[in-house]
Amino acid sequence: MDANKCRTRRGHAWPLLLGVLLSVTLIMSQAVPVRANDAQSASQLVEKACMTMDNFMSDSKMGAFRDLLKQAKAVVIAPQFLEGAFMVGASGGSAVAMVRDDKDGQWSAPAFYRIGGASFGLQIGGKSSELVLLAMTERGKNALLGNSVKLGVDAGLAAGPIGMGAEAATANLSADIVSFSRSRGLYGGIALDGAVIATRDSLNEAYYNKKVSPTDIFVRREVTNPQTACLIRNLPGSAQDEVATAVGGY
Repeated sequence: MDANKCRTRRGHAWPLLLGVLLSVTLIMSQAVPVRANDAQSASQLVEKACMTMDNFMSDSKMGAFRDLLKQAKAVVIAPQFLEGAFMVGASGGSAVAMVRDDKDGQWSAPAFYRIGGASFGLQIGGKSSELVLLAMTERGKNALLGNSVKLGVDAGLAAGPIGMGAEAATANLSADIVSFSRSRGLYGGIALDGAVIATRDSLNEAYYNKKVSPTDIFVRREVTNPQTACLIRNLPGSAQDEVATAVGGY
């Protein structure tokens, strides 16, 4: 009788065990496409960030940006920062960030982030912008080492001057982070105060094929990726920058 009960229990257990095995197999099979999609998204984001930096460096109205970039301790690049509002504003976009080493002046590989926020006020309209944030102080740079940064709280924020004669205005900037944007749309009242910059751990892991934190990327310099060369070329301290300076470039 006991033997029959054991056989009955084993018979009931097999469907459950089979279900568990199928579930594990399904989860593992889905993990590969998700990782591949994250790697593709990260690569595309880096490519777009390269184009954004090219646009900023060649824009005649971005003289102040280029001046401040020479002193910047970190840079955050959001190639497509979306803004839309009707009384209540919402904004967001993916970004890459790089940090400059205080000792040798060289730039780190990029870490991946998401920028998002909301604001209230008399706002109406919408646009898509290219956005670049420059961390000008140690506080601004160090804020990026955490999992999230609230602009205007964890680091002071100011809008960078745009247009002719803007270079002179940079002397009056004392904020931790200075923001610059380029847009073809129309909008009124947008502000980044209160927006949050948060890490995208899945993109960092997929891009470097290992789990890494911002500290691993920025401070320990544990990872590299040859695709990032297009980002480095526009940053002060790179070999390309030194050549450009020698021949009278920016």
